[in-house]
Amino acid sequence: MGEATEMVVLLGEDGTPTGTERKDRVHGAETPLHLAFSCYGFDAEGRLLATRRADGKRAFPGVWTNTCCGHPGPGEFMEAAVDRRMRSELGVQVRDLVCALPTFRYRAESDGVVENEICPVYLGRIDGDPAPDAAEVGDFEWIDWPAYVARALRPDSDLSPWSRLQVAQLERWGSVERLLHG
Repeated sequence: MGEATEMVVLLGEDGTPTGTERKDRVHGAETPLHLAFSCYGFDAEGRLLATRRADGKRAFPGVWTNTCCGHPGPGEFMEAAVDRRMRSELGVQVRDLVCALPTFRYRAESDGVVENEICPVYLGRIDGDPAPDAAEVGDFEWIDWPAYVARALRPDSDLSPWSRLQVAQLERWGSVERLLHG
């Protein structure tokens, strides 16, 4: 299903679903609140798979960020949506998925495109190097978590605004350390 026909779940201010809309009609200057997710995928050595969004992406093109982001379809379980996007964007399967920040919410703008999402944050394990879809991912790198945290918390960080906010909250709660070290 392409972006033109992919549906997203619209939300009220209290987070309850209010309807659906085509993804290509949602992200613009007046983006309604909708449901999304972010996933941070780690290898057996505890390194994060960081990705650079493809230059052709409508929202935040060419920006470095976490492993994968996406939207669950209407009636789709969040974990199934995370797995679907990890497979389609990166060609990897995610396992041991944990929802670390279930109520994360943010709003960010770049070049007239607004992100306005309730975006639960997941952590998981992945094996092997990705085979990225070039329409979604421009580049990737494996990075040690402490180095990614330092990069995210720098005032001049080159990471996506949502990743910077998520990393600060993940560090506050120690979520990543619990995943990596049991």
